[in-house]
Amino acid sequence: MAHATIGVIGGSGLYDMPGLTDREELEINTPFGAPSDHFILGTLAGQRLAFLPRHGRGHRLLPTEVPSRANIHAFKQLGVQRLISVSAVGSLREELPPGRMVVPDQLVDRTKGVRPFTFFGGGIVAHVGFDKPFCGETRAAVCEAVRSTSQEVADGGTLCVMEGPQFSTLAESELHRQNGFDLIGMTALPEAKLAREAEICYATLALVTDYDCWHPGHDSVTVEAVVQVLQQNVKNAQAVVAALVPMLAAERTCACGNALQTAIMTRLDLVPSETRERLQLLIGKYVAE
Repeated sequence: MAHATIGVIGGSGLYDMPGLTDREELEINTPFGAPSDHFILGTLAGQRLAFLPRHGRGHRLLPTEVPSRANIHAFKQLGVQRLISVSAVGSLREELPPGRMVVPDQLVDRTKGVRPFTFFGGGIVAHVGFDKPFCGETRAAVCEAVRSTSQEVADGGTLCVMEGPQFSTLAESELHRQNGFDLIGMTALPEAKLAREAEICYATLALVTDYDCWHPGHDSVTVEAVVQVLQQNVKNAQAVVAALVPMLAAERTCACGNALQTAIMTRLDLVPSETRERLQLLIGKYVAE
C-alpha cells in the first residue's frame, strides 16, 4: 500500500493539487464502501501527500452523499496523521468578507442525522472527546501558513454545518447570527467527528465565498457568485497548502493520536468478530493490549 502522512481533502473548486511530483493515482477500497474518488498521491516540499476531492472530480456528490466514513478510513489506510480540509463557506459576520480565509476552532451540528457520523456500532460503543473538534497543533500551523503567504487569516470562529444542498433561508441565516455563529457550511461534519475517531489530526481552512443571505448586499446566494470568488480562493488555498506541508513534517505532540485510548466502552472480548474485523485498522492497537 502506498503511504502518506499528510492528507488534503479539497472542497468546492479544489479538485487537484498542482505542484505534486512523483504523482500516482490510487483506487482504495474500505469496509465502508468507496471514497469520493481516486486518491492522488505525490511529493510536495519533500513530504508525501494524499489528496482527495471531497465531491469527486467534476463535483458530482451532494454534501449528504459524500461518503465521509470511506474517505476518512482510506486516509487512515494510507497512514495519514494530519488531514487538512479545504472548504468553501458563507460568512455570517461583516468582518469576514468574501475572499477571507478562516481557521475555525468550533463546530455546531445542524445536519439532520442522515449522514453516517461514526465508525462504531454493531456491538461496540465508543465516545471520543469532541469539546475541541479541531486539532490545536494543526490549526496553529494552518494559520501560520496563511500568514506566510501574506494573506489575512481569521484565527478562530464557529462553523455551523447545515444539511443543504439548498442555501439558507433568511430566517435561518439571521438565527445563526443571533446564536453567535461565524460561518455556515455543509461538509465539515461528520468529517471532523470521524477523523477524531480515526485518531487523525484535523483542521479546516475555510474559504469565504459569500455573505450568506443576511447581508443587505446579498439578497440571495447564487452558484455563479460563489464560483467567481472560488476561482481566486482556490489559487490562494493551493499556495497555503504548499507553505503548510513543511510545517507538518515534525512528529505529532497532540492527543489526537490516542483519541480512542479511553473512549471504547465495550469489553473487547464481547465485540462481534465481523465488527472487530471491520474496525481493525482503528481499534487494532487497543485490542492487542
